Amino acid sequence: MIRAIVTADRNWAIGKNGSPITVIPDNERYIRSTTTGNTVIIGSRTISTYLIAQIPANRTNLVLSRNKDFKIPGAKIAVCNSVEDALKKAQESTGECYVLGGESIYRQFLPYCEEVEVTAVDYSYDADAHFPNLDKLPEWVLVEESEEMTHFDTVYHIKKYRRRTDYQN
Repeated sequence: MIRAIVTADRNWAIGKNGSPITVIPDNERYIRSTTTGNTVIIGSRTISTYLIAQIPANRTNLVLSRNKDFKIPGAKIAVCNSVEDALKKAQESTGECYVLGGESIYRQFLPYCEEVEVTAVDYSYDADAHFPNLDKLPEWVLVEESEEMTHFDTVYHIKKYRRRTDYQN
């Protein structure tokens, strides 16, 4: 099963100028623990914003890049040059597969995802990158929503969406 994990605001904004709209430490810890021992698919621009110490070596990091020579010295990554290549490598890996962004990666892999976990931030940020609005896509249904949580003045919920098995295009 392929799942996406994303942090988005009220307008499904996820980033600006290559950076996330916000960072919630508890959410980052959750993503790290959830993806440990599993496989993640992430874009080269997104993973390049991480410090080397933030790229976990205890998971399979599949980085989608058109650059066949893409490397991050000291980081344990496998470069994939196409969606098909990443899907094949993810299938060959152990554990679950999680898509972690950015915008282009989410759009390319959303058709393959069965679930999406959204950290829904109750704020509207100035942004230039967005995730598709799952509330407006008939093939997605909200199946779970957490209680309200806060990090200082940031209010958010965790929402779980599942692809409808009965949806026909």
